[in-house]
Amino acid sequence: MPRSCTLCEHPKREEIDRALVGETSNLSVSSVFGVSESAVRRHKANHLPATLAKAHGAGEAARGDDLLADVRDLQGRTLTILKGAEEAKEHRTALSAIREARSNLELLARLLGELNDRPQINLVVSPEWLQLRAVIVGALEPHPEALGAVVGALEAAEDG
Repeated sequence: MPRSCTLCEHPKREEIDRALVGETSNLSVSSVFGVSESAVRRHKANHLPATLAKAHGAGEAARGDDLLADVRDLQGRTLTILKGAEEAKEHRTALSAIREARSNLELLARLLGELNDRPQINLVVSPEWLQLRAVIVGALEPHPEALGAVVGALEAAEDG
């Protein structure tokens, strides 16, 4: 049976979630709330976006909207700093603000479910699939009608 997320069940989960969408590092969150950094990383990657996706439902709507608003506010402040740095020709500060703005955009995209970092597999060129396909076709050789139907279906699926 899989373990439950220690942060999802933490009595200060709301504070943890707020810290994660703010400027607090995973290491800081782990030390402040007495949880492991790996638990913070897993929660941030796997459960924080789910919380925000469910936020449009009844119970968590305000909380999810608040988290999104916090990230959007953070992005606005970052862009203000960027503008000031550019006007003052403080290139190092401007580059730092650009990095932060990019990070904020990435976080917003994740929270809104618009960014998926999960690995994608191109099954058609996967060595495992090619081997399995060969086994299936080989097993159907004594049955030409079934072989033709399966190969036709496989080619149609692979094409699109």
